[in-house]
Order: sequence, then C-alpha cells, then structure tokens
Amino acid sequence: MTEKATLEAPACGLEETASESARVPPTEPSGDTAALQAPGGEQAPGGQQASEPQESAHQPPDPTASAAPAAPTATDPALPREDVPSAPLLLAVEDVSESSVTVSWEPPERLGRLGLQGYVLELRREGALDWVPVNARPMMVTQQTLRNLAVGDKFFVRVAAVSSAGAGPPAVLEQLVHIQETIEAPKIRVPRHLRQTYIRQVGESINLQIPFQGNPKPQASWTHNGHALDSQRVSVRTGDQDSILFIRSAQRSDSGCYELTVQLKGLEAKAAINILVIEKPGPPSSIRLLDVWNCNATLQWTPPQDTGNTELLGYTVQKADRKTRQWFTVIERCRPTTCTVSDLIVGNSYSFRVFSENLCGLSASAAVTKELAHIVKTDIVAKPKSFVERDFSEAPSFTQPLADHTSTPGYSTQLSCSVRASPKAKIIWMKNKMDIQGDPKYRALSEQGVCTLEIRKPSPFDSGVYTCKAINVLGEASVDCRLEVKASATH
Repeated sequence: MTEKATLEAPACGLEETASESARVPPTEPSGDTAALQAPGGEQAPGGQQASEPQESAHQPPDPTASAAPAAPTATDPALPREDVPSAPLLLAVEDVSESSVTVSWEPPERLGRLGLQGYVLELRREGALDWVPVNARPMMVTQQTLRNLAVGDKFFVRVAAVSSAGAGPPAVLEQLVHIQETIEAPKIRVPRHLRQTYIRQVGESINLQIPFQGNPKPQASWTHNGHALDSQRVSVRTGDQDSILFIRSAQRSDSGCYELTVQLKGLEAKAAINILVIEKPGPPSSIRLLDVWNCNATLQWTPPQDTGNTELLGYTVQKADRKTRQWFTVIERCRPTTCTVSDLIVGNSYSFRVFSENLCGLSASAAVTKELAHIVKTDIVAKPKSFVERDFSEAPSFTQPLADHTSTPGYSTQLSCSVRASPKAKIIWMKNKMDIQGDPKYRALSEQGVCTLEIRKPSPFDSGVYTCKAINVLGEASVDCRLEVKASATH
C-alpha cells in the first residue's frame, strides 16, 4: 500500500535531451526480468537482460514522432500482462503558483505480481517531443511538488507506476499546465479620517496618502470631479503600495470629489475622497436698529454674501457705549438674523455691530449700526406701602445654657452660653453667687449674643458653681454650671 506524501522535486530543466528523458532506474539482475521501458516510448530488444538497462533504454527519439505522449510498456513481451502495474488513477493538479505546481494521483488498480517499486513523474514542454523525468528513481509517493519553475512555463505531466517487471502505462494529464503570475485583485484602503469630508483652510497644504494592494503592481490614476487633475496645482506620486496626492497651497477651487482608481488586468477598485477648502466668511450685508424701549434694543441684519464656502455657525453681537467706546460681546452664535439686547443702562447711548462666524472663526470685519440707541430716563413715582410697626422688645432668655466642665490645673478654660434680649442685656458673671467682675483672673466677652467667660490658668481653688445673669428693662435671666478643676495624678 502507498500513502500520499508531499515531496519537493528538484528544479526540472525542461530543455533536457531525449536520452535523459528515457533514463529509468536500474533493477536487481534476474533471469526472468526484462529491462524497464523508457518513458520516451522505445522498447528494448527482446532477450536483453536487466543488468544493462541504460544501454537498452537509451534510444534516440524519432524526430517524426507525434507530440502526443507514448505510454511505456513492459520490456519483455514474454512476461504476462499481470506482471506490470496498470496506469495510476485520478492524476490531477492540486495547486499552481508563480514558481511551483503540485500534482497528485491514486495507486493503480493492478499493482502487478512482482510488487510496486514506486512512481516516475515526467514533464514534456509544450511543442517539444521529449519527456523529462522529475525523479531519477521511482518514489513511493502519490503527490509531488515541483519548485523553481518560471513564469510562462507550459508543459504536460504524466506519471507511471514501476514494478520489478518494468513500467506500466502512464497516466497523462489532459490539460496543459501553465505557470502564470499570481494576480491579487486590487483593493484600496481609505484611512479613517478621509472617510468623511476632509476640511482644510485656504492656504493650507493637502497631503493625501492612500494605501492600496494588488499583485502585480496595479496602475493608479486620479480625477477631480470626474476630470483630469491640474498638473500645475496638484502633484501625484504613486509607489508600489500607495498613492500620494499633494497640493502645496489649497484654494477654494480645489474643493470637490477626488477619485482614486486602481486597475490591474481588467480588475479595478475605486475610492472617493471629498475635500472642502474653506475660509472666513464676509460680514453681514446690512444692519439696522428696529426698536428701542426701556432698557432694550432690537436689531436686524441680512446674511453675508460670502459664507466662506461652508455653512455659518451663527452671528456674534457686540455693544459699545458712546462714552467709553469699548466693545463688549452680548450674544454669541446667534442663529437667526434678529435679536434683542437687554440690560442697557438708562441715560447711555449705544452702538451695535454683528460678526459672521463659520468653522474658520469670525469674519474679518463687522456690520455696524449707523444710528445710536438712546436709553431715555423715565419719571418714576414712588408709592410707599403702609406698614404696621412691630415691637421687637424682649426680656432676656438663654438659648444655649452653660454646661458643666472639668479642667486641668494650669490650662486656661472657657465657659460659654448664648442669650437673646431686646434691648441688649447687661451680662454679669458670678462664682458661688459672688460677682467676679473686675477680677483679673477672669475675662468676660459678649458678642452677637454669645457670652464667654475665660478662666486663666485655673487651680483647684477655682472649682465651684458659675452663674451668668442677663438683665434689661424687661427682666432678667440666669444659667448655672459647675466647674471642677482636678489636679493631675503624680507618680
């Protein structure tokens, strides 16, 4: 049994002589085995032993012979037909590239009684009579790859099974094998930023680099709005894998659709790039003051004649006081052609101007109102409302009482509370029911109703009950707390 295998054959010279095409590998000498029949189709004389296969097989081809391939047969007519294998089956081309071809076949139905030694693959160039062997010895493979071929080679292929009795009839590939250059269909890869409208400003450069694929190198050409490019303004450089379109200083006339066409042997690919060259718009054509009332002024204007080759984003409205003559922006990107300016100062007079705006920015100049908007003073009559006077008098009351506190000797401490009273209450601090005002050890503060007593560096003697009393003409109130000054533990 034979199995399929891939064997790289040596580079085959298709110009070899007829004697080389007839060469068959020698076999073991035996008394009943004839020499192998050469693939060239000549049969050795009867009775010639296998020990001289090369002399018996090397017969020059007949120049008048037909170009059709001749099937080799057993060298000894006395041998039964069953001793040689039959022709291989299903000879076919598996793959063809620019420099190689792979052929395969199936084993013959009859292998012969003496056993199969292998297969011999041969080529015959178109127009030639000689078959050129690919492998010098029979090989037990059913697939071979022939490499190092040249583009343009055309040849026939045949394969014969060989046994000890000789080579059987060959299987001949009906179609001609043609080595051609591999054609890869052209394809254009447009960069992502060019798949939408490519916007440039007047004076900027345009540099488009468009990659493409194709084998062999395709032909690339450009058009602008369906017409040929202006070579004085546009330069194109095409390499093996990309095409570059360059404009040094763009003008508005360069806007439009640029189409790249890549062609290769009847195949083509196209890509369109839309370019828009823009500049700043002109100012509004005219502006007028429609109305002035209270602190408001209404303006109206007409769109500019030149929008800069792109749509407008809106209008910018500015005002200037006649006294200062400084311009201030009041509205940006106003879409309609009318607006109302509010919050004007009474007694002032104003001028207004309007700019157009697109992607390039504001227009170089503006439309200015000819007349001034005078904000006139109006007589204002005050109508005071009657009201009932309210009495806010209140007796003292503590909203936040004193809290008991524990302190450490030598560390100043504070006692705080809050009181509400109208009129303002007088604050008196006491310790153990005795007034301590004027004692330098204590400092009393009162601010916004918050009463604070600070005890400076207290000692255990300062422990006791502290009272805060608030007094006004409507009454009095007091709060107490206990302060305990503990001596620190000694070790």
